[in-house]
This record gives sequence, structure tokens and C-alpha cells, in this order.
Amino acid sequence: MSGEAPKPAANPFAALRDKLGPLPPGPQPAASAVQPAPPQKRYTGRVTVRRERAGRGGKAVTLAEGPGLSGHPLEKLAKELAKALGTGTRVEGTSIVVQGDQPERLAAALEERGFASVTRGN
Repeated sequence: MSGEAPKPAANPFAALRDKLGPLPPGPQPAASAVQPAPPQKRYTGRVTVRRERAGRGGKAVTLAEGPGLSGHPLEKLAKELAKALGTGTRVEGTSIVVQGDQPERLAAALEERGFASVTRGN
């Protein structure tokens, strides 16, 4: 064996291409079809991001809490943060708990989602 793939004896679509001739160009996208992204909503309430170990078996977690989170669907926000950070998240009461010691990453992810006043605690 020479290691090369065998070439087909004939192109089965060659006869069809000869019968059809050149094809017309496809549809062109309309200029109004491309819409700009909607402006991101800014949330003005303060959100505090802090690290905690107490009562968690020595494991560090990062919490996001504060009045800036009230009125938001916390379960949905926790799910978005889990995908963005690549960690586990859950909702405890009125705060979001992220596994691991990562206050900088959590604060940046919240700022990307429109939270204007994100402060870092301990």
C-alpha cells in the first residue's frame, strides 16, 4: 500500500453542473437587517463583594450582597456568573455565593453586567 487515498473515477456532479450552467448570485443581506446591540442597562445600587471562610469548613467562598442586588432575579444572575467564572454558584438569602477566593473576577463580572457601584470588602 502506498498510503494515499484512492481518487474517485468520475465526479458524479460534473454532468449536472454542465446542464445547469452558472448559478445566479444568492440573496444579499439588507442594510437594515444588521441592528446595533442595545445599550446595556446600568444598575445604581451598591453591591459589596467579599471573601468568607467562617462556617464553611475552611473553604473560601466569595459573596456578592447588598441593596444593588434587590429586585434582580438572583437565580438567573447566579447561573450567568457560574458560566462566566467557570465555578459553582448558589443563592443564599439575598446574596450570591461563588465557590473559591475570587473577589476580583466576581467584581469584574458584575461590572460587565451593568452594576455601577461594586465595592470589594475584606
